[in-house]
Amino acid sequence: MYELINKVKEVNPLVLHYTNEVTINDCANITLAIGASPLMSYSDEEVEEIVSIASAVVINIGTMNSSRLDLFIKAGKAANKYNKPVVLDPVGVFATKTRTDFTNNLLNEIKFDVVKGNIAEIKSIGGLDVRGQGVDSFDDGEDISEVIKKVAKKLDTIVVATGKVDFISDGYRVIKINNGTTKLKSITGTGCMTGSLIGSYLGTFDTLMKLGQVLKDKKVEAVAMGVLTMGLSGELVDVNNIAIGSFKEKLMNNVYELNVDKLKEFGRVE
Repeated sequence: MYELINKVKEVNPLVLHYTNEVTINDCANITLAIGASPLMSYSDEEVEEIVSIASAVVINIGTMNSSRLDLFIKAGKAANKYNKPVVLDPVGVFATKTRTDFTNNLLNEIKFDVVKGNIAEIKSIGGLDVRGQGVDSFDDGEDISEVIKKVAKKLDTIVVATGKVDFISDGYRVIKINNGTTKLKSITGTGCMTGSLIGSYLGTFDTLMKLGQVLKDKKVEAVAMGVLTMGLSGELVDVNNIAIGSFKEKLMNNVYELNVDKLKEFGRVE
């Protein structure tokens, strides 16, 4: 599982983002830091062509620009048409009825390989009561292993729920990641950047699977690597009550410098 970090740099997957304006620069830079290539687009005209050459597609509804809702659906359908792995980040899905309805529309129209959100967002998609405000989750550290398995089976996809403990499930297995720091909630965009990292590993995995170098049932581990990369990188930075500006800079550096040895030594994965 950990060796996939080297493969990202070898494969250099092209990760196409349809994402929000707030974090678009951070998402591009974190994709570069892990060894993948970012590509951002808001163009209806180039959807077919650009999706066809991408390694993975990330759709993030963050700022809910109404003029782009149809574009997101068009891009997701193109990803399905060209058999490209596609990730959904339903930011703040529980915040408004508009976000809930649009997320449901996306899930009905597109077959996603991964649905990634914080614990409140995933609970909301699963039809459960949530504790959150805006795009933030009030996570009390509960074990949601059974919840995430049910949501993954319901959606027939891999589901990621980030929090004090991160949970990843394909409906059968559950991977728990115990790395992280509360500082990750103190800067904008770490959730969005996690989606970019997942897209980077997923694009690499898809390429290797087509070459017959990995097994299909290892896909959930590739997704978990994206989550672990963010959590562990943040944890390694958070020493001596570091200020959030410095934290963000060093977070990017740590993603860039992360390697197999660090993952094996410091990763706490169940």
